[in-house]
Amino acid sequence: MKSPRWFLHPILIFILSIVALGTSLFLYIYWYMEASVGLRAVVDRFNLDAAQFMAAETWVVIMVLSLLVGAILMGIFSIFVYGQKSFQLYRLQNNFINNFTHELKTPVTSLKLYLQTFSKHQLPRSDQLKYIQYMIADVGRLSDNINRILNLSRIESKSYEHEFVSVNMVEFIDGFVNDNSHLFPDAIIRVHPVDQRLPNYRINPPLIEMLLMNLMTNAIIYNDSAPPEIDIRLVPGKRNLQICFQDNGIGFERSEKRKIFRKFYQVGEVDKMSAKGSGLGLFLVRTIAHIHKWKVTATSEGKGRGSAFTLKLPGRIIV
Repeated sequence: MKSPRWFLHPILIFILSIVALGTSLFLYIYWYMEASVGLRAVVDRFNLDAAQFMAAETWVVIMVLSLLVGAILMGIFSIFVYGQKSFQLYRLQNNFINNFTHELKTPVTSLKLYLQTFSKHQLPRSDQLKYIQYMIADVGRLSDNINRILNLSRIESKSYEHEFVSVNMVEFIDGFVNDNSHLFPDAIIRVHPVDQRLPNYRINPPLIEMLLMNLMTNAIIYNDSAPPEIDIRLVPGKRNLQICFQDNGIGFERSEKRKIFRKFYQVGEVDKMSAKGSGLGLFLVRTIAHIHKWKVTATSEGKGRGSAFTLKLPGRIIV
């Protein structure tokens, strides 16, 4: 969650609310103890209509007091909303820590078991190779989880490499899918060809690879189909290029459309820990898209009906 601007900080709003309350009380006391005495003297000196004059002054004070009370109420409401958002973030962070701890503990426990087996038993070479492959897979899981946290830290601190190169997006995506097909052995991934000539786009390759990896991993994690399928289509428009990632996964409700890009948010009941993943993948996707001045949207027809994530790249298409 981004830090609020200094003039919207809840502590400053709270202090201003207290000042407004104190000022309103001061005006109230001043009006009854000082202002009314002075006004009475003026009325008597110039022989004015006391009832009419005092009534006008009363309305002025009432209006000022109403504005101050309104400011106090707005300040209290702002603090309440900020507190609710902070509490929600705390719950999401707590759920993330629990899930992430589980994601780290599971492969570590598995590695420990395999190593103990190696130390206590004389295994045939075939079994050794089988267990070694299992351990390599566990190490890969550990590495992926650690890299997510490191990548998030680098991106949020703006310490990523600012090197942008011009690439053909069709060739880049097709090459990424081919180079990483071994990571998705049970999934069917199709990159649909484009008949129209497309312009090159300036991108940061490591960041875009991270974006693509998170989108594809998300499509497979949140997928109960056998096999998982991902269709990648590049749709040229007059003023932009759209890259759509359509899957046959579990989908999501319309109410979750905006929430899924929040940091630590996971589809599922967070209090019951039925959610999958780390809650960082789509947040990284949105952050990387914003770095490139792209837009990312998500749509789904509902639970069990798949999802579609669309990247919108600005730029006129060459006809």
